[in-house]
Amino acid sequence: MRPLQLSPESAVKLAAHLKVPVEHLVHMPQHILLAELTKLAQKEDTKEEEA
Repeated sequence: MRPLQLSPESAVKLAAHLKVPVEHLVHMPQHILLAELTKLAQKEDTKEEEA
């Protein structure tokens, strides 16, 4: 399995959100990563709507 193709900024932000090292993040299964990205995007959208 090849590592995920993420930008450095995205990898750092997502790793902080998931509380995992970046090294673990790039080897995470893609379907789990996409689900977590969706949750993060929804959270940010609700923050913007409240402001």
